[in-house]
Amino acid sequence: MGSALMSIGTRAMTANYAKLQTISNNISNANVAGYSRQDVLLETSKGQFSGAGFFGKGVNVVTVTRSADKFLTAESATTKATASMDAARLGALQALENVFPTGEDGVGYAASQFLNGMVDMASNPQDLSARQVVLSRASELAARFANAGVQLDTLQAGVNADLKTSVDSVNQIAANIAGINQEIAKVNGVGHSANDLLDQRDQLISQLSQFVQVTTLPAEDGTLGVFMAGGQRLVLGNQATPLAVAPDPMDSSRSAVGIMEAGGGLRLLSQDTFTGGEIAGLLKFQNQDLVDARTGLGQMAAAISARVNQQQSLGLDLRNPPGSGAPLFSVGPPTAGNASTNAKDASGNFLAGVSLTVADATQLEASEYDLAADPANAGQYLLTRRSDGLVRSIANGATVDGMTVNVTGTPGGNDRFLLQPVTRTVNGMKTVLSDPKGLAAASPVAATANVNNTGTAKVDSLTVVNAGIDPARTATFTFGAANGSGRDYSWSLFDPATNTTTTGTGTWQAGQPIALNGFELQLKGVPASGDSIVVAPTEFPATNNGNALALAALRDEKMVGRRTDAYGNVGGGVTATDAYAGVMSGVGVAVQGAKSAAQISAGVADTMAQQLASKTGVNLDEEAAQLMQFQQSYQAAAKVLQVAQQVFDTLLRAAGA
Repeated sequence: MGSALMSIGTRAMTANYAKLQTISNNISNANVAGYSRQDVLLETSKGQFSGAGFFGKGVNVVTVTRSADKFLTAESATTKATASMDAARLGALQALENVFPTGEDGVGYAASQFLNGMVDMASNPQDLSARQVVLSRASELAARFANAGVQLDTLQAGVNADLKTSVDSVNQIAANIAGINQEIAKVNGVGHSANDLLDQRDQLISQLSQFVQVTTLPAEDGTLGVFMAGGQRLVLGNQATPLAVAPDPMDSSRSAVGIMEAGGGLRLLSQDTFTGGEIAGLLKFQNQDLVDARTGLGQMAAAISARVNQQQSLGLDLRNPPGSGAPLFSVGPPTAGNASTNAKDASGNFLAGVSLTVADATQLEASEYDLAADPANAGQYLLTRRSDGLVRSIANGATVDGMTVNVTGTPGGNDRFLLQPVTRTVNGMKTVLSDPKGLAAASPVAATANVNNTGTAKVDSLTVVNAGIDPARTATFTFGAANGSGRDYSWSLFDPATNTTTTGTGTWQAGQPIALNGFELQLKGVPASGDSIVVAPTEFPATNNGNALALAALRDEKMVGRRTDAYGNVGGGVTATDAYAGVMSGVGVAVQGAKSAAQISAGVADTMAQQLASKTGVNLDEEAAQLMQFQQSYQAAAKVLQVAQQVFDTLLRAAGA
């Protein structure tokens, strides 16, 4: 009987000691990240049968368990990945916001000041100082565009570096998970859980979720498979598959993330593969936000430079003799590139290529395009506008959205091309006119109303709108009878080179210009029958300000983002300052949206982390209470042993007597 009592006491002491040891371990690791509270699982020892019934034989220590919740652990990792993605994108967007300052530091203000300078030049077209101010403001405008391009390049370089750092972290964590998987598999057959190793693995998966969102799949040997969206394997058993950063196949200045194949090759992954984590946030910023900013600025720079240069070419400068105005700005050219995977010949040269030319800069879209052969129409190509997903089938040499697309060679069925009509425009923007006399302030033609006119019509403006104008010709407009709310007129156009006169008729309407010979004549007031107006070559170009006024009018012209409707009419568009405000507000809206998303996702992630901690973490108050409880139990078990020893001694003495 004494031996049975001693056995029970010994088992009780062992069980209570195990409890005390585990509680102490919990208290020690209460502040260790990722530690899960452990507990000792006890069971009643199988009783011994006797004629008087079953007598208990004490308690057994079964195993040490850990508090774990697969659902909360997975949700915590997922929400952490989402929060990291939103935070990474927000940080990048806030840096992008600095490229678009408001007020006097902005590109919009510089554009407005440049065009306002034309007003001063128009007031005194012979004043070289006024002309120099225009050139200085033109240089400032070009410099701000170019500086914005440099800042965007710097942001892109930062994204490239951050992606490499994040991928290195993913590879290191994945390798550590694979190593722990191997250790867990080694001890899996003993029938007990490697609690500390499981904690370490869960913690590593949580760290991995900061960079990429993953799902996990347990295996029978205790290992855990780790997969990205789309089933891309990161860890399987004790093998980790590394990621790598490579140049984007469509644009080498950008980065793409790929996964190393078993044979050693790199297979690039689409952005959709990354559904959470810092990598997803950086890729979204690079491929969406940064592109939108680039193309928005590029569209604006292309339209301003083209319209100013065009209007310059329509006027006369201050040189002697006067000549057509030379270009004031130059910008980066449109680009079109092959995907690195396109078909090549034996020498490594692409079998096909694409070139772009700008047909009308005012109709260029703030977008990039994908081009591929149209499988349904031989000789046609599918053009996809990335900004809105619009797909059109076009022929070689077609002009679309202000650009002309020319394909050379025969593209393969899998060949892809990236068209960037405005992406690099601002990087190459600069002024190419340095002589103030080169500014074409004068109009090549001037309008004069007959002094004997009896109506109230005056010349409001005369604007040259077409480079095909022949300034040597003299046009005469003679007004006749009223026609509804307007008045009929006849015109004659004398060409001194051929000594011929061309005639015609038309109807004038208030507010509508009279167009002829590449110019538009706008009247103020109402002409009377018999009134006439003559448009002749400018006699004194040095004092004429007609083209300076036309240049100044560009400030209010909707020159950016025009579109051609189904009937061939060109309309829409916004002014230069409104275009900048649109790009700036677009970035601002993106920042505010990202800030809200980051706050929400961070809150959700914190809530899930707290729920997981409350379920699996250590509660010091609870552990302290249990420490006292099992200390008393241990002391009671020791008392059982003491009593058993006394009983055994009594039996020995009785037997000896």
